[in-house]
Amino acid sequence: MESHKIQLRNPLEALQDYGQSVWLDYIRRSLITSGELQRLITEDGLVGVTSNPSIFEKAIVGSNDYKDLLESRHLHSGEPKALFERLAIRDVQEAADLLRPIYAKTKKRDGYVSLAVSPHLARDTRRTLEEARRLWRAVGRQNAMIKVPATQEGIPAIEELISEGINVYVTLVFGREVYERVATAYIAGLERFSAGGGDPSGVASVASFLISWIDTAIDGIIAERLKTSASAGDQVLLRGLIGKVAIANAKLVYQSYLELCGGARWQALSRRGAQTQRLLWASTSGKNPKYRDVLYVEELIGPDTVNAIPLATFDAFRDHGRPRESLTEDVEGADDTMETLARVGISIKETTEKLVSEGIKSFVEAFDNLLAILDRRDRALGATKINRQSFSLPPDLAAQVKTALQDWRVNGKMRRLWARDSTLWTGADEADWLGWLGITEAQLEDADHWKRIAEEVRIAGYTHAALLGMGGSSLCPEVIRKTFGKVPGFPELHVLDSTDPAQIKTFESKLDLTNTLFIVSSKSGGTLEPNIFKQYFYERVKKIVGEKETGNRFIAITDPGSKLHQVAEGSHFRHVSFGWPSIGGRYSALSNFGLLPAALMGVDVPKFLARTEEMVHACSASVPTDENPGLVLGAILGVAASRFGTDKVTIVTSPRLHDLGAWLEQLLGESTCKAGKGLVPVDRESLGPPEVYGKDRLFAYIRLESGADAEQDAAIAAIERAGHPVVRILMDEIYDLGEEFFRWEIATAVAGSIIGINVFNQPDVEASKVITRRLTTEYEQTGTLRPEDPIFESDGIMLFTDEKNAAALNKVAGREQSLTGYLKAHLCRLRAGDYFAVLGYLEMNEAHEAQLQKIRHAVRNVRRVATCLGFGPRFLHSTGQAYKGGPNSGVFLQITCENALDLPVPGQKYTFGVVKAAQARGDFQVLAERGRRALRVHLGADVEAGLDKVVEAITLALM
Repeated sequence: MESHKIQLRNPLEALQDYGQSVWLDYIRRSLITSGELQRLITEDGLVGVTSNPSIFEKAIVGSNDYKDLLESRHLHSGEPKALFERLAIRDVQEAADLLRPIYAKTKKRDGYVSLAVSPHLARDTRRTLEEARRLWRAVGRQNAMIKVPATQEGIPAIEELISEGINVYVTLVFGREVYERVATAYIAGLERFSAGGGDPSGVASVASFLISWIDTAIDGIIAERLKTSASAGDQVLLRGLIGKVAIANAKLVYQSYLELCGGARWQALSRRGAQTQRLLWASTSGKNPKYRDVLYVEELIGPDTVNAIPLATFDAFRDHGRPRESLTEDVEGADDTMETLARVGISIKETTEKLVSEGIKSFVEAFDNLLAILDRRDRALGATKINRQSFSLPPDLAAQVKTALQDWRVNGKMRRLWARDSTLWTGADEADWLGWLGITEAQLEDADHWKRIAEEVRIAGYTHAALLGMGGSSLCPEVIRKTFGKVPGFPELHVLDSTDPAQIKTFESKLDLTNTLFIVSSKSGGTLEPNIFKQYFYERVKKIVGEKETGNRFIAITDPGSKLHQVAEGSHFRHVSFGWPSIGGRYSALSNFGLLPAALMGVDVPKFLARTEEMVHACSASVPTDENPGLVLGAILGVAASRFGTDKVTIVTSPRLHDLGAWLEQLLGESTCKAGKGLVPVDRESLGPPEVYGKDRLFAYIRLESGADAEQDAAIAAIERAGHPVVRILMDEIYDLGEEFFRWEIATAVAGSIIGINVFNQPDVEASKVITRRLTTEYEQTGTLRPEDPIFESDGIMLFTDEKNAAALNKVAGREQSLTGYLKAHLCRLRAGDYFAVLGYLEMNEAHEAQLQKIRHAVRNVRRVATCLGFGPRFLHSTGQAYKGGPNSGVFLQITCENALDLPVPGQKYTFGVVKAAQARGDFQVLAERGRRALRVHLGADVEAGLDKVVEAITLALM
């Protein structure tokens, strides 16, 4: 009966059945004022809260939480540290008051809130004591705890504070030896307090272990050792330790805790009512995508312990946590793990000592960043991120957006989003694809990792890094490459995401193959394009450096256990970096798919992530709905599309951010366009006068303050004056790019909920892949692609379409059986609210893009419809979903060509040219099957001459 009861309960509440207390590793003002903290206490069994300067910093930068105090004149003129303490103490006091009933109910065992002494004092006993006493008096709550690090200088301070009756949260504990010193200091302090007449039952303490830090450090050491270990036996031992040491260490520390509780000194205190110094597991978010995201909660459950769970992991455990008493399981196995660690020559003592120093350094950096923000006198404080997003909407749209935001507030929908509630969308598998909500915290955990891998590649002397990917694996690296440019001293990044033989040859010509590091990037590991790219370049490199050295020139980014993972290990790739199975490709920008290439090309990834975290906090569930930038943007997009037919999101970016639109195209188009609904993204369409735009347009202007374009500013201002809805987002500088990735991911999830679709699947993308696979398989068997019959042929240009479209075109074209006549008939099918899409299966270069842009803009200016332009097969993994599954309002012009040159795919009969042709045919067939208005123009091998003829014919057709 008891186990059945546990299964039915909220997994977070169920932890209480095993004697574990749930604390939240997060605090900010809106968490308290919004009622969210009280809800967590009531519904999830939350019984404690910890605070840290980093969270305060993100809240101050990304919200209005602290606007009242920051704008207070008498406070604004004070020292930054005093101002911070005023902000923090108010939050701690109010959180402590909310938790006071828990404190009373549990007889002072739980209901605590922590506040840390300055990390600058970690090596100073006297000043730590002075500050701890001052903060204790200032907070004035018996259920507060003062956070003190377990340094050599901190431990005497801990004993002294306990002896004075001050509750202490001990942090930066990693090893058994240090823990035992901390526990002894606690006992000694209690003995002194009791001897002086104090009541020991009123003093509390926890010893906090930063769990994931240990695995991150040990796994990093193991990774380096595996590169140089020649012994197969040692490699087996080393691999067996990956991801195991932190949990093993915690289990053995818990055994030490149990032994101390049975000792004579503690028993004497226990008889006087003293409570034990509990072990607290901190930093328990998942860091390794190979394991469950709630691993460090599930494997550390035991009586008389605390887990201070980060917010994203808190929501994840509520959603799919599996409670059991795990802390006392297989203690012998934990002993074996630690013995094996020593046997392979890795010292846990040296590692943990280094972690203490690194921890102090990271705490100091976070604290100094916070003080620097508070010290700014030249800008308004509070809501800086919020103020950088503004919008101008027609009154009826503005009113409906306001109503939608009210609905999200009243029904707690932002909380449900963060809690992975799939009923917010369609109730399908959406909860399985929300790992991106907590990815920045996980990525920031080991900031040194990014520096190490970048330095390793730089020292190796590579001049180029070549990413081989498609869609979600290539678009973010391409944005970062074009935004940041070549970083001095690091390899130049190039991105290949086309099967066009000419483009592959052009790509190869930019590389020095002897000094190029190849990055094969594929989430599933089974995507056609990255695999054949890998086959081609692996053979090219092997001819130059030989079989033995080739694998060392390749890195794989893929999900654990994928086909690519197996290939990479079998071919001895230099490195395999894992994505998160709970993060879909287009939401993977802030995972290793986006950040590893960024690190290799010299981007300061920790800085990039720290900026991104500001937006993560600005979009949290506790932020008021009308101040949440992701929610507000999503509400505008979702309401505009679903209630007003304003479904063409026209993306306008400052020149330096030019390629961001391609990433947004995939995010919006592939996420929202399902079941005949959605947002059709319009990218790289130059701005025109307001009169060329219909009522179906919404403009999103992402403006880079340090590189704005005056003509863009003027054009957007005119469009806004004409009454078109405009959203403006201001970026200070390029390191704010990650904020936009997260803002738009949240906005897309919100918009999808309002539209009423699953934003994490892509059902219509697979359809064209199936046909492509069938055609390439057929080619392998027969050596040829089935011939096609054109509906028209003249002067080296052929037109193809299906029977239904052919009948419609012939009816309109009548006797004018010419290229111009057919194109005119095709364009005459455009109506108000439609869009025109040019799908070019050509080499993606400046000359071809210029010609295709002429086509789209000529149509836009005459027909007054939105226009899209995509290069195949790249767009198949992006806007291809929008074209096939979104609103049936597109008129499509596919352009293919004969290949002037072709390239073999090693190990296959088919060539890259055959693959491209199969992809174009598959794409067109699905468009036709979906009832789309589509026409294919096939050029000869002289693409430039053929494009000139098409441009001329379209110009005439529009007259």
